Amino acid sequence: MSVKKVPMRQCTGCREMKNKKELIRVIKTGEGEISIDATGRKNGRGAYICKNMECFRKAVKNRGLERSLKTEIPASVYEELEKEMAAIEK
Repeated sequence: MSVKKVPMRQCTGCREMKNKKELIRVIKTGEGEISIDATGRKNGRGAYICKNMECFRKAVKNRGLERSLKTEIPASVYEELEKEMAAIEK
């Protein structure tokens, strides 16, 4: 039997490599819309964050999401993402 490879991704907050299924994917679509991708399969450029608010705050502070998504992110989008992250964390 061959061993199945586990996909690893880096959290933009804490910068640790983790299993892709343990992280939340934030995407930027072709139209420039930024949202959380719960399925992990939507089209667009993706960035990953751990499922806790501390990593989200680190990613906002060090502009990790902006670097990964290669775009400027307005404060209103961060507020919306924070609400969605709080709902997921519970």
